[in-house]
Amino acid sequence: MFLHERKIISLHSKFGITIKNILEMTKAEIVAEIANKTGIEKIAVQSVVETFMESVKGAMIKGENVYMRGFGSFIIKERAEKTGRNISKNTTIIIPAHKIPAFKPAKTFVNEVKNNL
Repeated sequence: MFLHERKIISLHSKFGITIKNILEMTKAEIVAEIANKTGIEKIAVQSVVETFMESVKGAMIKGENVYMRGFGSFIIKERAEKTGRNISKNTTIIIPAHKIPAFKPAKTFVNEVKNNL
């Protein structure tokens, strides 16, 4: 597996600094890993991965949720209207209600990550 390591530095309390190492994987690395594990050419795998992503995006644009048993759900969440602040102009603004795409991992997926990290 090809993973890149990125360091995140965060300040906690008033005196401490935390440095976290975050491992991440790009779409190209996912395509390469699938190609290596299945023996299918990278171009074909890339086409399938991109078609999958377009299918999920297309369904969500139409207002549909996408459920993948054992993996998770791509769902549309509704955000309520709220009051915010424009700090540069020192004014109050109303942020209207809106919908956003979200991913909710399956319980089995969450448990596997918890038990292996």
